[in-house]
Amino acid sequence: MFSGVTSFLDGLRTDPSGTIITFLYIAVCILFSLIIHECAHGYVALRCGDPTAKWLGRLTLNPAKHLDPLGTICMVFLRVGWAKPVPVNPRNFRNYRRDYILVSIAGIVTNLIICILSLVISAVLSRIIWRQDLLEQIAALGEKSVLINVYDSSFAAIVYTGKFSYASMYAQAPWLMYIQRLFLMLAQMNLGLAVFNLLPVPPLDGFRVLDQFVFKGRLSLTPQTMQMIHTAFLIICMSGLLTGLLTTVNSAVMGVLTSAVSMII
Repeated sequence: MFSGVTSFLDGLRTDPSGTIITFLYIAVCILFSLIIHECAHGYVALRCGDPTAKWLGRLTLNPAKHLDPLGTICMVFLRVGWAKPVPVNPRNFRNYRRDYILVSIAGIVTNLIICILSLVISAVLSRIIWRQDLLEQIAALGEKSVLINVYDSSFAAIVYTGKFSYASMYAQAPWLMYIQRLFLMLAQMNLGLAVFNLLPVPPLDGFRVLDQFVFKGRLSLTPQTMQMIHTAFLIICMSGLLTGLLTTVNSAVMGVLTSAVSMII
């Protein structure tokens, strides 16, 4: 985390306006992604017969109802984070095991859908942004995915970081890069959330999915054990030890998704 803070402070010294703009982009993406993730859990739970989230006012887009301060800070500086879990009462489910799994994966599925939709929009924008001769050259190389893959070191990374001066000479509609930048960030943020929440660690969604799919709901932990695991996991997250692993997984998944979506460019 401290490297993320240092990078942010260095950015304020070297490029204050660009750093602030990037921070605003990140803030918008975090707010939207985390809130939608939690609302998805609550909405699916409601459809499965449990109105707990609705009664407690969690089916709302109000950030104050969802954001966890520490999880949000980690999301800003580490690109992995969490919000306040939506309260669910499985006793209200019509089909306990099926509905428990549906509610558990609702946030992950929603984040993946938003990621794919954001990539599709970015791909369509690429057809408008870049000159036709450039698109033809990239297509001939079979590298169209570089236009929307933020983990690639080429055009998408330039747009993602806001370094437009080099890329603008190849663009016929440079102003659209500011809009595409938002969707590229949104795609990366939502993919990161989906992958992070798949980790089989309480209280993440992956733990509940593992419990139901593999252990048939028998993986019960005492509150003390849950708290110990949660605390240890927080320390690991804040230390940045997971960053390399998650970046590798995210990059691989993003590569597959962008390769498929880039066919429309």
